[in-house]
Amino acid sequence: MIVALAGGVGAARMLRGLVGVADPATITAVVNTGDDTVLHGLHVSPDLDTVTYTLAGAINGETGWGLAGETWQAMGELAALSGGRLSWFNLGDHDLGTHLYRTARLAEGATLSQVTAEITARWDLPVRLLPMSDDRVETRVRAIVARDGTASEAELGFQEYFVGHRHDVPVRGVRFAGVDEARPAPGVLEAIAGAERIVICPSNPIVSIGPVLATGGIGEAVAARRNDVVAVSPIVGGRALKGPADRMLADLGFTSSVGGVARLWSPYAATLVIDPADEGERDQVEGAGMACVVHPSVMTGPPAAHALARVVLGEMS
Repeated sequence: MIVALAGGVGAARMLRGLVGVADPATITAVVNTGDDTVLHGLHVSPDLDTVTYTLAGAINGETGWGLAGETWQAMGELAALSGGRLSWFNLGDHDLGTHLYRTARLAEGATLSQVTAEITARWDLPVRLLPMSDDRVETRVRAIVARDGTASEAELGFQEYFVGHRHDVPVRGVRFAGVDEARPAPGVLEAIAGAERIVICPSNPIVSIGPVLATGGIGEAVAARRNDVVAVSPIVGGRALKGPADRMLADLGFTSSVGGVARLWSPYAATLVIDPADEGERDQVEGAGMACVVHPSVMTGPPAAHALARVVLGEMS
């Protein structure tokens, strides 16, 4: 069995590679839910939905999130009514159906794990997707923002930081509200314990993989399997391929490099896969106590993702 620790877009592409070279029924993805938010009364799970839509072949290929062929009539009307005040986070007309269903089922008493299984069944996904927890964990970002012409420090919900401020404000800290009380979703720890290979997908180390590892013993369970864990660097040539990982690492005092990623992930993974662009930093990876594998890690399409997946899986015992 293969277990993948997953954030959003980068993880979804890695998982698409994995299902192309391994039996999808043997793959479990443990997905970050620290990004979850409530908008317009609806429970939105961005990373779970991005992974689901990608594996279903329904993702918007241009954005990496949302559904292909989406329409925006509901958001257009909301923008017109509110003067744009309430439409800063776009939810497409078809995507709304997912959030309406999730919200209704949670209100009926279903767990997030149960609802996720129902949504993935609707898309006929053979991969098992598990939220990291059925309990609420909220990623909060402390950032410098300008309000009324004055810059000051404020704590933002993750989507307010990521979408509302376009992740373009200096970050001074990150915390995961509720993580101390959160328990892993049913099946998470068992999957990690029984996996032949555990993959840390190329997702933001701080706000995508960080909440997963911080939740209820998941980090300890992964560390106990360290020799079977392979991570893929989300940093290539000092830059994040998508999102604010490079700037966030620098803002928080880490190095925006594969060496910096290695120092963060070395307690959990024995091997780090890096792109040829970073081969000159092999010594930094090995100095952090990780084996270094150099292979193209920019997943430009399915063939590249499949090739990377083969390298990540290697020879599983």
